Amino acid sequence: MPDEGPQHSGGMTGSLKLSRAVAVLVVFVVAVGVLVAVGTRPTTGTPTSAPTSTTIPPSTLPGASTTTTTHAAASSTTTTARHGHANGGTTTTTAPHSTVSVVVANATSANGLAAHYSTLIGAGGWKMQTPIDASTTEATSAVYYATGQQEAAASIATTIGVKPSQVLPLTTATPVPSATGIDVVVVIGEDLATTATTTTTT
Repeated sequence: MPDEGPQHSGGMTGSLKLSRAVAVLVVFVVAVGVLVAVGTRPTTGTPTSAPTSTTIPPSTLPGASTTTTTHAAASSTTTTARHGHANGGTTTTTAPHSTVSVVVANATSANGLAAHYSTLIGAGGWKMQTPIDASTTEATSAVYYATGQQEAAASIATTIGVKPSQVLPLTTATPVPSATGIDVVVVIGEDLATTATTTTTT
């Protein structure tokens, strides 16, 4: 009788091949899913002119998106949120502080506070306007912002020590004459008068 080599059962080899095929298929499906998610993210470019605030409401369709553009510290932030499946993302673009106009108003009886805080804020690269006097005296300092400038105002407030609760929308009730066209209005009140030491005038 001829000597026959080891006999292999087809079941063991077949199950290994099937396991490998399933593993390769799973890796392939995951890779395709990642590529599709990355490939369908919206792109944004750097603005070529002064940025504006825009909010586009989400559609009721699955996969619709909401886009909001706001200004922040050294940048404007554009956030795109996708609704529906787990293929959303966030994109951020930047714009220089020099595109955000800021005026400081002295709302105290102390001289030189608007000039002092204009110099302090201007060191951050903001587009500073000539310091002015507020139309009233204020006990508490506040930072007011035009539409789309909330994050810039919050950054400036942090720089000078104004509480986040005192970062407010710019309205006609703001104690500053002629704030038209200004992105951020800083009103220095009595609370900051005690922390500033200056001999310049407004």
